[in-house]
Amino acid sequence: MSDDRYGRDVLSSPRKTKPKAPEVAAERDLVVEDAATGFCGAVVGLEKSYAGDLVRLEDRRGQTRVFLMYPAAFLIDGKPVTLTRPRGRGAVAQAEAKTASGSRAAPKQRARTARASRIFVEGVHDATLVERVWGDDLRAEGVVVISLDGLDNLDEALAEFGPAPHRRAGVLVDHLVSGSKEEKLTAEVGPNVLVTGHPYVDVWQAVKPASVGIDAWPVIPMGTDWKTGICDALGWGTPRDGWRRVLAGVSNFRDLEVPLLRSVEELIDFVTVEPQG
Repeated sequence: MSDDRYGRDVLSSPRKTKPKAPEVAAERDLVVEDAATGFCGAVVGLEKSYAGDLVRLEDRRGQTRVFLMYPAAFLIDGKPVTLTRPRGRGAVAQAEAKTASGSRAAPKQRARTARASRIFVEGVHDATLVERVWGDDLRAEGVVVISLDGLDNLDEALAEFGPAPHRRAGVLVDHLVSGSKEEKLTAEVGPNVLVTGHPYVDVWQAVKPASVGIDAWPVIPMGTDWKTGICDALGWGTPRDGWRRVLAGVSNFRDLEVPLLRSVEELIDFVTVEPQG
């Protein structure tokens, strides 16, 4: 018998791979947990998006969230599973394909050339939330969203942009209330520009508290940086950590407050109107 000092040939058989998560049909009332966010709920519907199949879950408080059905994305009794579309009698009625904003999803098509019109928002977080909810709609319409990096830059941005009847500008503003600094900065924007906004101090606050797992947004004293104060009050760490929590809590329009929804929809309508003549 030969002396094999290294044992068997390590290349003689493939290395064992991690077992795949078992597939489970997403039948109505099946209770699962989203592994990424911890949201736990019963299956109440299936939808489609450009990103793939979606499952709608409803928790015990009646809150619903939509999640992508990618491999091992959910837990049942603490164990990873891959949800699949059920067949036969247990199938949940397929909902009409919708975008995250609730609009009817258009058939896939070639990318549209960007319109001349633009939507301006105050900062990166505003732009990211708009993309998260209205991204499919904006791409279908060819509308580009631009971050101002602060409302103080609005006049300069509009002067450079040069609004015109065929080149409209929509502006989304945080904390647009009577007597505010924001109201004064947007009082004279000129023709072919529409300003809309919401009453919240920051766009984070336009996300429903239940969507980020809290009862209400804390009240932060004047003079304290709002995002820092929020993160300190909720134990969320740094504003960067807090932003991750906020963004993870938004999957579609149902996670946002009505004033923000109304303002963005109004801006999209404004910048997609075809010029007369």
